[in-house]
Amino acid sequence: MNIYDDPQFFKKYSQMTRSKEGLAGANEWLVFKELLPDFKNKTVLDLGCGYGWHCNYAIEQGAKRVIGIDQSEKMLKVASEKFPSPKIEFVKEDIEKINFPKNSFDVVMSSLVFHYVENYEALIRKISYTIKENGSFVFTVEHPTFTAYGSQDWYYDDQGEVLHFPVDDYFLEGKREAVFLGSKMTKYHRTLTTYLEGLIKAGFTIERVIEPEPVEQYSAEGHLNDEMRRPMMLIIAATKK
Repeated sequence: MNIYDDPQFFKKYSQMTRSKEGLAGANEWLVFKELLPDFKNKTVLDLGCGYGWHCNYAIEQGAKRVIGIDQSEKMLKVASEKFPSPKIEFVKEDIEKINFPKNSFDVVMSSLVFHYVENYEALIRKISYTIKENGSFVFTVEHPTFTAYGSQDWYYDDQGEVLHFPVDDYFLEGKREAVFLGSKMTKYHRTLTTYLEGLIKAGFTIERVIEPEPVEQYSAEGHLNDEMRRPMMLIIAATKK
């Protein structure tokens, strides 16, 4: 079972700020938004669409058709209830198994999903195949610095105060076991080189690479100074050439 379909985990996830407030509750949204293309009359694919916030945004900006893919039934149920637009189709599928015809989409986007993907390069090749020439591909992912060690937690002193954030085994790509919302889950660490070179080899031109700084109201329990000590996310915008 997908962990997002576990009742207890999903309940905790639904209480997160980004779950309750949507795009306005996501620390990286203002930066991500600026990297997105003009959606007017575009066909759009959202990989790992979750609650469907980005799908709905694309429609609001003039997209003519959006397909949102997610592996979680609970996520898609919420998405369908929130955004029952005839222009949006929500599909339950593993994003690594997408199989769309060549040149199907003008825009492909994804938010905080690719660190769950085991074979990043294969997925990028599929995206390159299904996106039109000069099409836009924009995605966010957990930063390689954040995923390298695996625990994704700080080191603390005997009094429970933050000492530093561990970065180790950076070049040893692969599976990591992390704890998120009290549950163990599998993620995949890869280097910045792998993220960027994978795009270039698949025929993309990289347009922007941004490590969004934390915004105070979204930092964990208001600990902005600690959040400024290491990047948590990476945002990449590319064009299919």
